[in-house]
Amino acid sequence: MTAYFSERSFRFLRGLARHNEREWFHAHKADYEAHVREPFQRLLGDLQPALAALSPHFRADPRPLGGSLFRIQRDTRYAHDKSPYKPWQGARLFHERRREVPAPSWYLHLQPGEHFFAAGIWHPDTPVVRRIRQFIVDNPDGWRRAAHAPAFARRYPLSDGEMLVRPPRGFPEDFPFLDDLRRRNFIVVRALDDGLMTGPRLRRTLERDLQATAPFMDYLCAALDLEF
Repeated sequence: MTAYFSERSFRFLRGLARHNEREWFHAHKADYEAHVREPFQRLLGDLQPALAALSPHFRADPRPLGGSLFRIQRDTRYAHDKSPYKPWQGARLFHERRREVPAPSWYLHLQPGEHFFAAGIWHPDTPVVRRIRQFIVDNPDGWRRAAHAPAFARRYPLSDGEMLVRPPRGFPEDFPFLDDLRRRNFIVVRALDDGLMTGPRLRRTLERDLQATAPFMDYLCAALDLEF
């Protein structure tokens, strides 16, 4: 089995967090390429066969431009924080129709001490949130199986970030998943440790994570009339 990341990957990201400046980044760009971006691209390429076996409509695309890997450069045009770089590297395993319609995705986050795997849809527009909420109300048993099966929920809990103070109006007060209707994001998350990220079991572990979260992603695709 292959290891992708190493302590040198973490050393670069820690250094970038301390020296978030263009001069520092360009002086260490070879380290970024060799120990962060290129290993991540290899991992994405190696994950694609397992992803294709789960769904022909999602992609783990290793291309440097237009692929799964997010740019490490920050968009600072409208940000108060003008730091030019993200002190992490992330990649999205995306739906083939992501440029046409809002779609869920898988996500992998590389950041020393804060790595995680996630699946779902983050920050969708209000009409998309309404569609998912209504689908949950119309299909509660499927939601129970997809998001609240006990073993699944222990390993992949729903993120509690950005929830409404109260359930939205118009839904029955005795609905068993009323709290889930308060969500703005529909995401499950699993933390990953440094040892896993630098070890030889990373790809196999992520393949199992993809397989385990596929029913959750299938449910969200159904809510949005997307093929899975």
